[in-house]
Amino acid sequence: MTGQQQTQDINQLLKVRREKLAELQASGKDPFRITKYDVTVHSTDVKDNYANWEGKEVSIAGRMMSKRVMGKASFCDVQDLKGHIQCYVARDDLGEKAYRDFKRMDIGDIVGVKGIVFTTKMGEISIHAHELTLLSKSLQILPEKYHGLTNTDMRYRQRYTDLIMNEEVRKTFVARSRIISCIRRYLDGLGFLEVETPMLVANAGGAAARPFETHYNALDEDVKLRISLELYLKRLIVGGMERVYEIGRVFRNEGLDTRHNPEFTLMELYQAYTDYNGMMDLTENMFRHIANEVCGTTTIPYADAEIDLGKPFERLTMIDAIKKYTGIDFNEITTTEEAKRLADEKEVHYEERHVRGDIINLFFEEFVEEHLILPTFVMDHPVEISPLTKRKPDHPEQVERFELYIYGREMCNAYSELNDPIDQRERFKAQEAELAAGNEEANTTDEDFLNALEIGMPPTGGIGYGIDRLVMLFTNSPAIRDVLLFPTMKSLEK
Repeated sequence: MTGQQQTQDINQLLKVRREKLAELQASGKDPFRITKYDVTVHSTDVKDNYANWEGKEVSIAGRMMSKRVMGKASFCDVQDLKGHIQCYVARDDLGEKAYRDFKRMDIGDIVGVKGIVFTTKMGEISIHAHELTLLSKSLQILPEKYHGLTNTDMRYRQRYTDLIMNEEVRKTFVARSRIISCIRRYLDGLGFLEVETPMLVANAGGAAARPFETHYNALDEDVKLRISLELYLKRLIVGGMERVYEIGRVFRNEGLDTRHNPEFTLMELYQAYTDYNGMMDLTENMFRHIANEVCGTTTIPYADAEIDLGKPFERLTMIDAIKKYTGIDFNEITTTEEAKRLADEKEVHYEERHVRGDIINLFFEEFVEEHLILPTFVMDHPVEISPLTKRKPDHPEQVERFELYIYGREMCNAYSELNDPIDQRERFKAQEAELAAGNEEANTTDEDFLNALEIGMPPTGGIGYGIDRLVMLFTNSPAIRDVLLFPTMKSLEK
């Protein structure tokens, strides 16, 4: 069959569906005029607890996914939120007119079924329908049953169809909701308060990223979409809210790949009177808690690996991690000139503005990240790449910071927060110099935040988690688009 013939056939099928709708409307049976349907149970609840439901009347509602018409008796399969269930539909039970209406229904129509729970001779738990109601008419054609919706681009663009056709996709997003609820309960149990901070900001700081910019007409001011939650949450710590967290969308004007989406969900939390060691303990315990509650085990599969979250996470300094995987000891390389010569020798690309600390980070990214499969805290980053972090008292060229890596991916980023307003002002000056030198991701000075620090912020530990990457881990999903209901896509019109 040619493509033109297929298109003609599809157009004819679509025309028939609209004709059926017109007939229903003309006979006073317009499904779109129905406003509610009383659902008493979901499909999987009946199947999982058959002994409690056998012989009882139930009402379910969902999408008709298949239909087998056999004269005076038929079967259809109805899919709802939790799964699907077979329904036995007979003319003698529904009546001749209602049975004729059922036979004219299409795959994809949304129906309500009232009937008695029983088991067929083939042993399948089913509903013996005595009432069937068309609740919504599907005017489009679902993908072919056995091949499903396999075009990846179309799956992301038409997530609604993807959710209908792919059960594993539905399970992933149910798991995502459970994971976020689990995190909230865990933090609430530790005395944290969930708060909300602005998305439109004058100064988009707290991370190394390019912001999206827009214009606020009412104030005639240019503003940015936030790239981080950090600076406002720290203001709340200054105000005496000792434990706060926020789960919210942030926006970074950057590329798209399997781990990045310009709009994503970030969680940040801040706790007064602790440091980055306290954040490591909290993180390790929280990941273990999520695994137990959502997955039922602390050993979870991811891609080709098994990730054991039950064992203590490894802790390495960044310099020791580089030494472990390359044999290079940056403790012996004390100047930027030496670091650049070594980078040239190892073919590590750097920019002219980069100094020793930047090159240490480049070596880590180039030679270490991919090896960190099991949970590993990488600690004590160079001060040059950590403008909001407290210095280590015994090594002022380093800061009290860590990132957690699992399967070669950064899962979170945490600090002993810098609370010295004088040092913070100098760090902002250094960031402004980087901005002037061409680093579009550098921070700019936030005078109100500096004023807050001058009022006084207690010693504080803080951390940021990429919720989407966390969900990827716990649902064994290969790409960030697989855990975003509506990922960013290029317009089809371009």
